[in-house]
Amino acid sequence: MEKVLFKIAKQWIAGDTVDDALIAAKSAYSLRRHAIINKLGEYHTSKKQIKVVLEEYQKIVNSFRKWKIRGAISIKPTQIGLSISQKECNRNFEKIIQKARNAHVFVWLDMESSEHTDETIEIYHTFFSKYERLGIALQANLKRTDNDLNDLIGMGAKIRLVKGAYREKANIAFKTKKDVDNNFIKLMKILFKKGNEFAIASHDTKIIQKAQSLSKKYPRKFEFQFLKGIREEFKSDLVKKKFVVSEYIPYGVNWLPYSIRRIKERKRNILLLGSSLIQSHRV
Repeated sequence: MEKVLFKIAKQWIAGDTVDDALIAAKSAYSLRRHAIINKLGEYHTSKKQIKVVLEEYQKIVNSFRKWKIRGAISIKPTQIGLSISQKECNRNFEKIIQKARNAHVFVWLDMESSEHTDETIEIYHTFFSKYERLGIALQANLKRTDNDLNDLIGMGAKIRLVKGAYREKANIAFKTKKDVDNNFIKLMKILFKKGNEFAIASHDTKIIQKAQSLSKKYPRKFEFQFLKGIREEFKSDLVKKKFVVSEYIPYGVNWLPYSIRRIKERKRNILLLGSSLIQSHRV
């Protein structure tokens, strides 16, 4: 089963190493797309393991200019110490922010399961005042996100709106695709009406089309974000229309938990991936 999953997963995962990720980012940039690199892995409690994560993110940040890539990094708080303590996470995140500031690289703070939502927002508050090229992901499947979004917009935050890939309880999360999609569109409208700088991270045709429509009514600085290897036809079309498109490029050996979440997140991801695989073999 793992071998089968790997054949599927390698379409959206760059490979095991930093260089694999940079090669994928360079390929995206050649197609006039920006790149967002994420090292796979989460819930690290080993300081040795966390040290490796920090070193690799710092290497990526320092490599963008050398590789002539328009890139950003995306970090999960639990991979840099949040599973130990928020203090440990902040201490390590500070190191990454310092490198990013020196290289003028944008940093995204990924949102993980709901047990870490408050902590992640607190981390964002702490560091956004120090470095404005910092964004945070918010999940449309969580019922609390409406309030979080409005609060963060009020402080000028840069938002990545996603559907959400973590299994959550019904009392705090929308459970059906219809409800999640409706909430996503509701939140997206708020971003277009009041947002500062944001990203629409969805592969859903209806949502992408709605975003294009809203952009005509509410001109804003925003971008579309897609997983590597999915919806290639949309990426090319949006670039032709002069929209900013970024590819989210994960890499690393810890691909299995991430890939299972991506598949479980929305059954449609399997269909989209299959379509993308067919298209790639036709080229």
